[in-house]
Amino acid sequence: MSTARTATAGPGPHIALIAVQIMFATWPVLGKIALRTLPSLSLVAFRVFGAAIALSALGVATRKLGGIARSDWTLLVVCSLLGVVFNQWLFVKGLSLTTAVNATLLGTTIPVFTLLVSIILGNDTASLRRIIGILIAAAGVIYLIGPERADFSHGAGDFLIISNSLFYGTYIAISKRLVERYNALTVITWIFIIGSLPTLPLGAMSLAKVSVKDVPAVVWLSVAYIVLVATVVCYYLNSWALARVPPSTVAVYIYLQPLIAFVLAPLLLGEKVSPRVVVAALLVFLGVLIVTRRGRSRAIEEVSEHPEAFGH
Repeated sequence: MSTARTATAGPGPHIALIAVQIMFATWPVLGKIALRTLPSLSLVAFRVFGAAIALSALGVATRKLGGIARSDWTLLVVCSLLGVVFNQWLFVKGLSLTTAVNATLLGTTIPVFTLLVSIILGNDTASLRRIIGILIAAAGVIYLIGPERADFSHGAGDFLIISNSLFYGTYIAISKRLVERYNALTVITWIFIIGSLPTLPLGAMSLAKVSVKDVPAVVWLSVAYIVLVATVVCYYLNSWALARVPPSTVAVYIYLQPLIAFVLAPLLLGEKVSPRVVVAALLVFLGVLIVTRRGRSRAIEEVSEHPEAFGH
């Protein structure tokens, strides 16, 4: 993008990015409300299948939905498993066992995992600065989870959220060829369509154990919000903003999510933001900031350019 175009973008992209972070940050909060009644597998099925339908409709309406070459289908399936299926199963199950604040905070470690996987694959280099940043962020995560209390509190849920971040970071690191060859809407839509194949039947079986007629209206409204607003609208606005401002600008706004969750979770869910969470948040933010500051790696650039990277 040219400097002139960035300079004349105006406040629109920034307003859009703030709105995106608010909507993304409310997804764990609304997810907690839905999980009071719906099993985690059912909520995943609603989100993945609902998003697949909505994104397909958007792709057809905008004529931006294309096909994927047969040679890329193996990679596409692997990306779908890592970026949607296992990612969503781990995140939503973890969300059911931990707090919305913890889930949102731990999600900010995705760039760190992306860099680690990229280094392992030989696509990036390890520098002292990046290693220090990774260790600081890891210290924050370890302190938040608290190995000494892993048998109670939110330890198990936090571990699942961290595993989700690892899977998603791996997905971003290996999906470079797809996002280079096809437009973002095409890749995201096909990934969600493929992801529906395993998540939909398992979600349906899980939902069969629930008395659907007794599910409160607030739960269905939460599900609709998660699918339409926290998924489809967020992806679209993020892509729109990304076309008008640098990826680094998009990445900076990501760190509003935990701050928003810190405000909303106590108000809507009665969750408490403990001193432990605050200290862990500072460590994670500092570590991720060190890893992702200017002079970033190619892996971190890929995180910034993924419109869905922090939507979980």
